[in-house]
Amino acid sequence: MKKEKGLGAWLLIALAALFLCVMLVLPLVLVVHEALARGAAAYLSAVTEPFAVKALQLTLLATAVAVGANTLFGLASAWLLTKHDFRGKALLGSLIDLPFAISPVVAGLFFVMLFGRMSPLYPLLRAEHIQILFAVPAIVLATVFVTFPFITRELVPVMESQGRSEEEAAATLGASGWQMFFHVTLPNIKWALLYGVILCTARAMGEFGAVSVVSGHIRGKTNTLPLHIEILYNEYNFTAAFAVASLLVLLAVVILVLRNIVEWRAKRGMHHAH
Repeated sequence: MKKEKGLGAWLLIALAALFLCVMLVLPLVLVVHEALARGAAAYLSAVTEPFAVKALQLTLLATAVAVGANTLFGLASAWLLTKHDFRGKALLGSLIDLPFAISPVVAGLFFVMLFGRMSPLYPLLRAEHIQILFAVPAIVLATVFVTFPFITRELVPVMESQGRSEEEAAATLGASGWQMFFHVTLPNIKWALLYGVILCTARAMGEFGAVSVVSGHIRGKTNTLPLHIEILYNEYNFTAAFAVASLLVLLAVVILVLRNIVEWRAKRGMHHAH
């Protein structure tokens, strides 16, 4: 019986390892191989040419704004959902999860309808010479929209498990709301917050669907790295496409390492706490 259980366990491990190899490791190896297929000089030329640099800068800009905005929103919404009782609490929680339920392309179409020529806002925006659609603001808005549940959903379970007793005790001692947040709540949620920030960053950098709809695909102006890769691939410039894709792979590896460090530090902190 033990031998059968051991064999079954090893079989499951082998199947899992094979699946990970085929679905994750092999594609990454192929990306790196194709990126370097024409040598280091061609690789450097592809990742340093002006359009690629502009795409990288726009990706980092949209990611930075999305992560910053969603960190503030995530902290505020998680605090509201876990520390207060009010009518519509369940509805608010459902609305926060909305980007998980709809396609990013549909989210992009929403912004087209909101700021495009068919929108009631369009005459006002045009009169004020404000360009949102097919410009950087639309890309930032789309990125913020598709990523805003991540930090909230990492914080809510942690804050719910901690309850309200510590904040209530601090309040009875005369602590203000900001003092309670910075000295009581934040130290207890710091690892969950960092984990949510990392997930939000990864999602923002790789966003394609919503950004593709609202960007206009203007080279050097509204193309993020995923859109730039698509254009290069459609032009049959495969080596350059894989070279630029390797930048996203490198960023993903860095984020994965950071995530593992945060998980390790969080588990270590919990172990010391007990």
